[in-house]
Amino acid sequence: MKIYYSDTFELPLPETHRFPMAKYRLLRQRVAESGEFSDCELLVPEAATDQQLLLVHQPGYVERVAAGRLTALEIRRIGFPWSPQLVERSRRSVGASIAAARAALSGGVAVNLAGGTHHAFPDSGQGYCVFNDVAVAARTMQHEGAVRRVLFVDCDVHQGNGTAAIAQHDATLFAFSIHCQRNYPFRTTRGDLDVSLREGATDDEYLRALTDGLQVVAGQFDPELVFYLAGADAYGGDRLGKLNLTKSGLQHRDQIVMSYFGQRHIPLVVCMAGGYAPEIDDIVDIHFATVRTARATVFGPCHTLSRPAAS
Repeated sequence: MKIYYSDTFELPLPETHRFPMAKYRLLRQRVAESGEFSDCELLVPEAATDQQLLLVHQPGYVERVAAGRLTALEIRRIGFPWSPQLVERSRRSVGASIAAARAALSGGVAVNLAGGTHHAFPDSGQGYCVFNDVAVAARTMQHEGAVRRVLFVDCDVHQGNGTAAIAQHDATLFAFSIHCQRNYPFRTTRGDLDVSLREGATDDEYLRALTDGLQVVAGQFDPELVFYLAGADAYGGDRLGKLNLTKSGLQHRDQIVMSYFGQRHIPLVVCMAGGYAPEIDDIVDIHFATVRTARATVFGPCHTLSRPAAS
C-alpha cells in the first residue's frame, strides 16, 4: 500500500492559530516509527499542476492563489494567511490525492496523510481548504480515462459543501456526506446524499446512519473509484465537531467503510480530513487508526488492529 505525505512542505502559521498543523507531521512520524507499515511505501507526492487544478477550479481563482492576489475576504474565508508556502503545500496535498488515486486503481487502497479539503469551491476556498483535492483527483482520473464514475464518502463532521457543489448536475460524480446538522458550514450545499445527525449523536446512531447511507448509495450509484474522507472531528472531544463518537466508534466507522468497498473490490483512496481535538495526540490516534485499518484492508490485520482504541 502506498501512503503519501506532504507535511515537509511547511505552512507558517501564527502561534495563536487554532489549526493543528503539527498533526500531519506527528501522524507521518507515528506511521514511520510504528513498525507496522514496513510492507507499505511512504512517499512524497508531486505538486498538482495548473492543468490538473483547472479541471475543477476557475482560472481566475487559481491565478489569484498562485500570485498572492487573493482579497482580504477570500483569505479570511480560507482561514490561513497567504504565503508561497501555502500555495506549495496546497498543491502537494492535492498531488497526494492524485497519486493515491492512481495507486488505488492499481493496488486497491492508498492513503493521503492529509487531504479532504471539501470546503473548496471552483471559484473560492473556505474552512481551511484552498483547493478541493478529492474533486481534482477525481477529475484527473476521469480526464486520463482511468475511470468514469467516482464516489465521495465524506465522514468529516462538517458537510462537504464544496464537493457537493462540484458534483451537482453531474451523473459521473456522487457526493455522500454524513455530518452534524447544526455546524459549519452554516449554509450547506445539497449533495447527492446528505445525512445530517443531531448534536451529541453517539457511536450507535452514527454507525447505523452510515450503514444505511451506504445501502442507499449502493442502490443509486455504481462507482469505479471511491474517495473516503475519514475526518477525526466526529470525536466527542473535538472542539469543532459537536458529535459524541468515541475512538473505538471511529475505528468501527473506518472498518465499515473500508470493508464495504474492499469486499466489492472497488479502489479506495483514504484522506484524513478534519480533526481539532484540544489534545493533538487524540487527533493523531484517530488518524493513525484509520491508516492502520487501510493497511489491514490490503494486507490483513496486523497484531494490534483488533484491540479497541481508548475512548
